[in-house]
Amino acid sequence: MLNNITGTVGRLAGPVGKAAGQVAEAGGSIVGIRSGTEEPSFTVVRRFGDVEVRKYGSRIAAETVIDANEETARSEGFRRLARYIFGGNKGSKKIAMTAPVAQAQGQKIAMTAPVAAERGDNGNWVIRFFMPSDKTMDSLPTPNDERVRLVHVPGEQVAVLRFSGVAKPEVITAKTAELLTTLRDNDVYAAGEPVTWFYDPPWTISFRRRNEVAVSVAAIS
Repeated sequence: MLNNITGTVGRLAGPVGKAAGQVAEAGGSIVGIRSGTEEPSFTVVRRFGDVEVRKYGSRIAAETVIDANEETARSEGFRRLARYIFGGNKGSKKIAMTAPVAQAQGQKIAMTAPVAAERGDNGNWVIRFFMPSDKTMDSLPTPNDERVRLVHVPGEQVAVLRFSGVAKPEVITAKTAELLTTLRDNDVYAAGEPVTWFYDPPWTISFRRRNEVAVSVAAIS
């Protein structure tokens, strides 16, 4: 799911090492055919060329804050959150893997604030895993790692631009600029900071990888 963690999952020991097996099963095969991985439901509100405006309902996510560069933050954030969903929690419960995993830049998220990674003024990134839709705050186990927390993600309208390939920082920057330009050209303006969503495990072959850059927008019809 995170493009810069190739080989990382395979090196993880204990509960996190089990992530490779479940992610591979959810992905369908090593060539990256996804099957059975839950994604947040949405409705499409508008389309502007390759940009799709979607309406998402509220969700729950596990998130962690990383003080590192963009790619290192993805790798470390994935490891922390993988530990949580593969048993690093009170009761040692396993939680199904979902997609996407996300990363974004913006202000540091408050303790009560989704998948995302946001970058604060001090360079922090927030990485998030969305939780399965049948889970609630009461039914989800408490993380063993105090750096992992569960948060509500409010419903929102999000403009999304999909792309394939390896989502390197320079590619993400270019796709984000394309997304924002398309919105401005259609008199739609961002209501938050851009986010990058990753849907596939790192061993997925490049052209089959699904990535998206997204940004919240004011409600439109």
